[in-house]
Amino acid sequence: MTRRIFRSVFLASLLVFLAGLALVVGALYNYFAERQAGQLGIEARLAAHGVENEGIGYLEGLDDGDIRLTWIDADGTVIFDTDAEAGEMENHAEREEFREALATGVGHGERTSSTLSEKTVYYALRLSDGTVLRTAESHYTVPALLLGIIEPLLLILVFALLLSAWLASRLARRIVGPLNAIDLDKPLENDAYDELSPLLTRVEQQQRQIASQLEELKRRKEEFAAITDNMSEGLILMDSQGLIMSINPSARAIFGANGDSAGRDVLTLDRSPELRELLDRSSRGERAEGYISRGEREYLLTVSPVFAGSDRRGAVLLAVDVTEKQRAERLRREFTANVSHELKTPLHSIMGAAELLQSGLVKPEDRDRFLGRIRSEAARLVGLVQDVINLSRLDEGEEFPREDTDLLALASEVSSALEQEAAGRGVALAVTGGGGTVRGVRQLLWEIIWNLADNAVKYSRPGGRACIDVSTLADGHVRLTVRDNGVGIPREAQGRVFERFYRVDKSHSRETGGTGLGLSIVKHAAQYHNAEISLKSEPGKGTEISVTF
Repeated sequence: MTRRIFRSVFLASLLVFLAGLALVVGALYNYFAERQAGQLGIEARLAAHGVENEGIGYLEGLDDGDIRLTWIDADGTVIFDTDAEAGEMENHAEREEFREALATGVGHGERTSSTLSEKTVYYALRLSDGTVLRTAESHYTVPALLLGIIEPLLLILVFALLLSAWLASRLARRIVGPLNAIDLDKPLENDAYDELSPLLTRVEQQQRQIASQLEELKRRKEEFAAITDNMSEGLILMDSQGLIMSINPSARAIFGANGDSAGRDVLTLDRSPELRELLDRSSRGERAEGYISRGEREYLLTVSPVFAGSDRRGAVLLAVDVTEKQRAERLRREFTANVSHELKTPLHSIMGAAELLQSGLVKPEDRDRFLGRIRSEAARLVGLVQDVINLSRLDEGEEFPREDTDLLALASEVSSALEQEAAGRGVALAVTGGGGTVRGVRQLLWEIIWNLADNAVKYSRPGGRACIDVSTLADGHVRLTVRDNGVGIPREAQGRVFERFYRVDKSHSRETGGTGLGLSIVKHAAQYHNAEISLKSEPGKGTEISVTF
């Protein structure tokens, strides 16, 4: 700003000086030119008086001086000239001052030399005999005059430049000085220009507003810190690049981070594949969950993306200690195993009693069929208990022998085993598909099909239908799909139906004899085979469960 003011004042001062100089020179030049013209007129009248009284003798008796006298006849012929031979001079009939003098008695004229350095002024008077007496005087033109005084002009110009620079510098400092001295921290206490008062008042208002906003932000930051610092869950806030914006003490303890983690990549805290996968899913805009272990503790990690409109601005990572929950799950699995083990004894007793009944406690015509049915069901229950035990062994990571199994044939076996129950409930059970072979544990595969088909039959309305479909997909995977048009599963319960002992409708489960373990067995058997389960259901319209091997 100082430079701009300096340049403006300097140029203005210089232009004013040059303009003043030009006006002075022009005014003086015009003044002296007018004085010269007046002097010529006086001298012309004096010379005319002498010529009329004494004739040419008067002119010949004059000494040569600065003024040139020329006597011209009425036809333009030069009679006498003080500076040249009259006979050698050209006719002056066309000269403007001569013609004007003949016409009016007095004539004026000016002529500039070809070099523009000299200007001649003429004054002519008509005498009583009709001749014309002309006086002439030469002087410098303005360019020639300026050229003649170039040295003093340059000195004056240098002086003007220095004076303008000094004035401009001083004025710029005086203008900018008060502006530089303004204290923006206390804008209303400054002794500045009156024109700046509205600006300083506005600055004061904005400072009060900013101070209020900063105080509010500080209060919210303290509240946020008080809440997050006392959370038992670990909380990490990240920006869109995965850099840590905030991390609470619980998260630092979980991941072993120090206090200066802000600004670092979250993967510097933990480079486990589980966390990397969750962050990758979050970067795609998905909410992701997963488990990690730290020492003897287990944590559920939830990474949720944060959006501003349609733009992803960051993510929130929440780490919840689920060690006790996992321990309770393990205890429940142990309980299931123990109960199943204890059920084997009474079931064997049922089988023994069935053998006794088969010996004569019923009518002869019904005995074989009745006792055979009891024995087969008891054997199936024993097998189911054994499957639950096997499921418990799966939880412990035990391996079972695998074999190539035709799922379509296995589905047909299950359909045959459920044929009477389906018929009793008025449900049409069908097996469809092109088939597919899976290398796995045959008994576990049978349990998957049985439990899904058994549920489809139990939860179908009378007159409904259920279907077991086995097909090989284009990518070589084998898909088992069991669908029905029964009561369906409410949306809020669909995420929990694979939990052990969970029942959507406990009263209906008691009617159908369900134990709450069927879908849990399906889930664990599918996980053992690295299969994926998908569920589609709508209350009142039916359920479809697919297992893709």
